[in-house]
Amino acid sequence: MPEVKVKVLCVVALSLSLTFLSSVSAQTHTQTHTQTHTQTQTHTQEHDHSANANEATDHSAHQEHSETPAANDTHAEHVAADTHTDHPASPEQAAHTEHGGHNGHEMQFDSNGMVMNSNLDRLPLNCTTISTDIEFTVYGGTQYAQQFSQRTFAYSEHDFRVSPCSRVKINFVNEDQVRHQWMLHGLPRYLYPQGMFHLEAAGGKTVSGSFIVPADDATYLIHCDITQHMEKGMKAQLLVGKGRGNLWSVPGVSQNFLIPRQLPRTAFILIAAGLMIAVGLSAIMISAARSR
Repeated sequence: MPEVKVKVLCVVALSLSLTFLSSVSAQTHTQTHTQTHTQTQTHTQEHDHSANANEATDHSAHQEHSETPAANDTHAEHVAADTHTDHPASPEQAAHTEHGGHNGHEMQFDSNGMVMNSNLDRLPLNCTTISTDIEFTVYGGTQYAQQFSQRTFAYSEHDFRVSPCSRVKINFVNEDQVRHQWMLHGLPRYLYPQGMFHLEAAGGKTVSGSFIVPADDATYLIHCDITQHMEKGMKAQLLVGKGRGNLWSVPGVSQNFLIPRQLPRTAFILIAAGLMIAVGLSAIMISAARSR
């Protein structure tokens, strides 16, 4: 019997030993697998991070390229840089970046504002030389609108007249504390991208720029492109040579936007008389038909 008990105890001890060893082996395998999986994840993360780093490097290179001053800077970059003021771009300025068609413009910026498409020496195709140099100093602000009804903003001058092939210099003085523009439309697009010459002055600042007009008789629109500023009075015109008539709703120059009469007064009288005659004839014909 004692020998049987010893054998039983040996079997139990061996079984416990094998169970313990199996448990340790399983834990070791699990830890090894976990470490391997963790290392794999870490390697994957490192790989993804390096890829993102490459993308960031490429993006920074793009930013460096886009921030380099160049002739083909965009108006969106101009507003993002917020050169109009010393403060971060406002929501109004951010919205202004969506104004399209400014790619390819030649723009100069400083603390006073912006000059777009200034031209001192490139002649239009129909000009052989600069006929004359003329300079205007234009003021913009609320005080110049007081003489006009239903106006909030205005220029000090709304009607500019120059000779064909003139080189025109504009000094734009903004006397308000909000931004204003003096923007000219309709110039030859092969010299002025989108046909524009554009001055924009920060509040209380002055900007200057020049452009050369073609030899043709023409009337060009001048206005402030900031929301509602033109509608509230900041509109003018530039006549080259004899011009081609006045533009509508230029303060001090032409009437506000009205629906013109398409027919003269005599035409309305004739139409009324014709209707009366037609009614009379109809009544006579109806009366004659009933009497039969």
